Amino acid sequence: MAAADCSLYPDWELDSSTSSEIKQERRLSASQRRYYSFCRRKSFSAFVASKRDSSQGEGITSWCCCGQSFKEHPAIHKHVARTHDAEIQQLTQATYECLLSQLEKESETQHPNKHKAETADISAWIPDTSHISEEQLQKGPGKVILYYHYCQLEDPHVICAWQKALCEKLHLTGKVRVATEGINGTVGGTTTATDIYIKAMCSQPLFKMDREDFKMSDGGADCFTDLRVGVYKEIVPMGVDPDVISYQSAGIHLEPEEFHKEVEALLAKGDLCNDTILLDCRNFYESKIGQFIQCLAPNIRKFSYFPDYVDQNLELFRDKKVLMYCTGGIRCERGSAYLRSKDVCKEVYQLKGGIHKYLERFPEGFYRGKLFVFDERYTISSNTDVISECRYCSCPWDQYKLCSTRFCCQLVLSCHSCRQDGNTACCPTCQTKERDQRGVSSATPHFKEECECTDGRPRIPQDVPCKRSRLPASFGKPVFCPDVGF
Repeated sequence: MAAADCSLYPDWELDSSTSSEIKQERRLSASQRRYYSFCRRKSFSAFVASKRDSSQGEGITSWCCCGQSFKEHPAIHKHVARTHDAEIQQLTQATYECLLSQLEKESETQHPNKHKAETADISAWIPDTSHISEEQLQKGPGKVILYYHYCQLEDPHVICAWQKALCEKLHLTGKVRVATEGINGTVGGTTTATDIYIKAMCSQPLFKMDREDFKMSDGGADCFTDLRVGVYKEIVPMGVDPDVISYQSAGIHLEPEEFHKEVEALLAKGDLCNDTILLDCRNFYESKIGQFIQCLAPNIRKFSYFPDYVDQNLELFRDKKVLMYCTGGIRCERGSAYLRSKDVCKEVYQLKGGIHKYLERFPEGFYRGKLFVFDERYTISSNTDVISECRYCSCPWDQYKLCSTRFCCQLVLSCHSCRQDGNTACCPTCQTKERDQRGVSSATPHFKEECECTDGRPRIPQDVPCKRSRLPASFGKPVFCPDVGF
């Protein structure tokens, strides 16, 4: 499941909890729920391990509990889940509190200036909303805004505290990443609240932003499950130290109109064009449902794989003119800088404002299909083309759902008809697991699923110069892209 681009991924993994803990978990933030879920699995495993029968001979594994003997893992797991839930809950709470204490100590060591945020006066940066009712801030038409800004921040924790206070005051949800290199966010709320937020951001002297730096789409606070604001090493997780590869070394920015003309010239040459690459630096599940015609869309799962992709495909870019694009522009800032650092390209350009800004200017332009966004909507659209298909019946389809197998992080394209037939998993392996898991206690610990989707895709694909999407130039009917994902 995200400028908030790819840096602000939703956490696809679901949490495991018994009914007695659901209310408690709902009071926790998303990150706290992940910690709590981890502690529950750890406590469950430790409890089961304590019941292992050590009197058995070598190579024989069994467990003794409540006067019963169990020979198989599923049997002891079901017994513990049904009989010892209260004890598991107590162990979980103790482990969770210990983990939080440990994380707090590590945070104090890694971020010695964090206490400044607790004492800094950020009240001057919080707008006066006394003339606006709470109903205006919480009810009515809404927006989701997407933005980023690179600049040097000496005290990112202070900015983090301000962002959290500002968003909470305006009842905004979403995700904001702050680092010494700048800020990156996507938040949703009412039109009134998001407008106030934009004005507050533009008034912040550290950023020097204006309204053109924000991309907007219809939505609201319900597009996100909660609010997450934090301090990170990078405002977009490429996995390369910003001090080594800086956004200041980015490629040449092209306005949407300029980028449109470049793509138009590329398409006019057709197969005769061998000196230019139109590069989609998003992830495979984004490019699968929407992309520019005749682009190169790497089959990578995370943006942090992009540097390795470049390293393993340098010959592909040698002496080429590269036109890069992403959702809101932020991935191109660091991605183009990394590509330029290899000194193999003739020229490197990037779409300013990303696909978001391009679609504002050219809704029926050369970008076809849906635009993937990192919130509960999954996609937004400006044209009616469907360039992807159902995983099961191959009919035109571009609406993602999470794989129905518990703890699988994959997204699946499964049409209404196929879902009604029970095809709700990302691949046959997960489909089988999903059926087998029906009726299994939710307290039984599970780990992140491995399936055909994850095993069958190389982490860093090797591309060849001719590998480009071949979406037809006629836009009057649905079109299809090559299979680049599941």
